[in-house]
Amino acid sequence: MPFLILTILIQVAFVIHVVKTGRNTTWIWIVLMLPVAGALAYLILEVLPDAGNTRTGRRAKQKVSQALNPDKDLNQATRAYQRADTVENAMNLANSCLDKGLYQEAQKLFDKALQGPLADDPHLMFGAAKAEFGLGNLSKTKELLDKLIESNPDFKDQDAHLLYARSLDGLQQINAAQHEYEALYDYYMGPDAMFYFAEFLAANNNADQAQSIYSEIVTAAADQNRHYRELHADIIRKARLKLH
Repeated sequence: MPFLILTILIQVAFVIHVVKTGRNTTWIWIVLMLPVAGALAYLILEVLPDAGNTRTGRRAKQKVSQALNPDKDLNQATRAYQRADTVENAMNLANSCLDKGLYQEAQKLFDKALQGPLADDPHLMFGAAKAEFGLGNLSKTKELLDKLIESNPDFKDQDAHLLYARSLDGLQQINAAQHEYEALYDYYMGPDAMFYFAEFLAANNNADQAQSIYSEIVTAAADQNRHYRELHADIIRKARLKLH
């Protein structure tokens, strides 16, 4: 009950603040319809504008914006593509679709963009490979990445390398997958490659080494700064859950 009363008082205070300061009245509906999230958004975006000029403030502002409008980037990319069907707009929309797990839509956009002089563009090919992997088309994923390297031998991307290893893993090409995971283990920035290598090991009768790598991920994260832990929170959490 005290929390409910406090929430109502905060809502009333912010509504009064909106009216007195002449701010957009849409905030009234946001504060009233989303008691906690709306009040927090108003506090960060309007009441404490100076906080938006700090790194912490910008991060908080971004999180609030995403919470209130999680499809903002996708909607903006869709509108841009509808206005102008350019390769750049198609790629931006395809990447937004990937972020939302809309792999079929992303696949169609990348396939359309991979035409003519851009048929060997490494970024488009990598995007197409990610879409195919998301759809479970592992052979097509590997085929695209093989072609990518053949057409662009100087192209280096750790995430493309990891995707290649995971596609080999999914295709049960054990020796080749292990070779790629071991190469990634030595240079990949972040815990993702380590985690998927541990998963590979656990699935191939090497539980002890897998446990060692899970532990390494968790221990290393404890020694990193907050930004690192936030950036890789999902993988760190999964690694911690795997520990026996």
